[in-house]
Amino acid sequence: MKKHLISAALAVALLSACGTASKAPAETEKFDYTVEQFADLQILRYRVPGFEELTLDQKKLVYYLTEAALQGRDILFDQNGKYNLVIRKMLEAVYTGYTGDKTSADFKAMEVYLKRVWFSNGIHHHYGSEKFVPGFSPEFFKQALLSVDASTLPLAEGQTVEQLCDEVFPVIFDPKVMPKRVNQADGEDLILTSACNYYDGVTQAEAEAFYAAMKDPKDETPISYGLNSRLVKENGKLVEKVWKVGGLYGQAIEKIVYWLKKAETVAETPEQKAVIAKLVEYYETGDLKKFDEYAILWVKDLNSRVDFVNGFTENYGDPLGMKASWESLVNFKDLEATHRTEVISSNAQWFEDHSPVDKQFKKEQVKGVSAKVITAAILAGDLYPSTAIGINLPNANWIRAQYGSKSVTIGNITDAYNKAAHGNGFNEEFVISSEELQLIDKYADLTDELHTDLHECLGHGSGKMAPGADPDALKAYGSTIEEARADLFGLYYVADPKLVELGLLPDTTAYHAQYYTYLMNGLMTQLVRIEPGNQVEEAHMRNRQLIARWVYEKGLPDKVVELVKRDGKTYVQVNDYGKLRGLFGQLLAEIQRVKSTGDFAAARDLVENYAVKVDPALHKEVLERYKKLNLAPYKGFVNPVYTAVTDAEGHITDVTVSYDEDYVEQMLRYSRDYATLPVRN
Repeated sequence: MKKHLISAALAVALLSACGTASKAPAETEKFDYTVEQFADLQILRYRVPGFEELTLDQKKLVYYLTEAALQGRDILFDQNGKYNLVIRKMLEAVYTGYTGDKTSADFKAMEVYLKRVWFSNGIHHHYGSEKFVPGFSPEFFKQALLSVDASTLPLAEGQTVEQLCDEVFPVIFDPKVMPKRVNQADGEDLILTSACNYYDGVTQAEAEAFYAAMKDPKDETPISYGLNSRLVKENGKLVEKVWKVGGLYGQAIEKIVYWLKKAETVAETPEQKAVIAKLVEYYETGDLKKFDEYAILWVKDLNSRVDFVNGFTENYGDPLGMKASWESLVNFKDLEATHRTEVISSNAQWFEDHSPVDKQFKKEQVKGVSAKVITAAILAGDLYPSTAIGINLPNANWIRAQYGSKSVTIGNITDAYNKAAHGNGFNEEFVISSEELQLIDKYADLTDELHTDLHECLGHGSGKMAPGADPDALKAYGSTIEEARADLFGLYYVADPKLVELGLLPDTTAYHAQYYTYLMNGLMTQLVRIEPGNQVEEAHMRNRQLIARWVYEKGLPDKVVELVKRDGKTYVQVNDYGKLRGLFGQLLAEIQRVKSTGDFAAARDLVENYAVKVDPALHKEVLERYKKLNLAPYKGFVNPVYTAVTDAEGHITDVTVSYDEDYVEQMLRYSRDYATLPVRN
């Protein structure tokens, strides 16, 4: 899946409502967007404007798809680490059943730890991937576990509480055990050093050889090898444990299928009905050819207002970028706000033709680019609680080339970010002068929207692979290169006069706001997400630093961009926006060449030289300045609650939505009502 994460969790004030803010001003003003803040996280709410105006069948469709979405929660926990479900159940048992002093420092620290585990769907940071350091002692936790009802604990058959502690405590408390969920360090075995649960007893070399042997270089419509399975070694032989009904994660998938079949009965169009039926067939068989057939049907379904993503989609959690985490998003089209994205997508061929990349890597004919602004109704799996603000699917290059793609910007999510971040003081601390602040205040909302649209609507769908090139050739660097490609496409074109001609920007200098905030983030402020001493690991962060550091270095002779000191503080200073755009174009051309040809060596050089390393002095300064603002660098959401209203015969007569559930209440309810898997899989 190609997804656009918020460009800086710190710069959320730059995001705008994508057309939703003006729909119900009185209701919006009363809405409480903030829930709570702990560790490095802030929990928000989002509204679902327009839900009440949907037809009854559309509401029922949203409700059924929402239930299908929530049934997959345990899958992601298990994918993120083999002990995550066990640990979550242990923590929840103590949190709800402990009768000791809940005001003690140990209990309070355990409470924060549990909230972080909920947020990250496991014991590793959702973004940085490093294992959490517990603030409570093993002695306290063991005593607490011994004090609660043993029937609430995830004990294996015949296992005692002491034995459970012996099994699990090293995973929680020993920093040397499973320290990284996804390791991307060059030169190491990325599978053996990653805690994610996509492989068992398998080395990186074995996995790469296993899948390489499956591929036919002449196959122009290849399946996504390894997408929906765990690769394990049994009796010395590599075997795929496929995620399907009757297979691995079958208990959860059966419940997902149940609700998908209910949704099929109220599908808006015959095309959507066929989409759901094919997804069910894929879940029942695990056949990746069926998945491609589903993806094609899904891309071609453009007339349904309610839409959804449901399945094994993301590959960022696999160090090899092949296996996909489970996620779901239920949404409906924001009719008013979609105009902007429709203008962009209707001019897709112009943008492709005028791209600075080499002609041999351009598409002669851009097909099937559809774009819209959506209202999220529910977030689930790898999109919950932390979510993207834009999405472009499907992943398969050949499907995108032959059938096109769907691109969305999630309007009510960006609106919630914007409302919650209003007046937080971040820009005043890090922007170099009042002139740039005024520029950002005037244009950044609009230019940030446009950059997201260009990234999703066109960037991921632009360009083409060279004949015979392996789409997986970039291996662990593939995700970073792909995100850089889409970001650069957006950066290059947000400065193009074509956007003024199309009526999307008011003048030819508005793009300065996007360029400044992007470089400030890539060169400096995203470092607040990194622990002291660590390098950049996450693909989107690597992408932004790669771009910012590359143009900074290449522009040094002309002082295009500088890092300057004022009153002991470092600031970004852009001296020549025109030359900066030229540098973005040069890098876009090179990144597209790397992607199109599968040039692994060049990808490795770009990422390792520009995207990974952190200046410790600058890092320390940024952290100290940010700490004084008392802000959380990461944000996520609680979901609305949908309730089916039924008549005496049990028929649904309405579906209502409410927003008053808090974070702990929602997480405990989900663990109770959607515990679809055994704790050990």
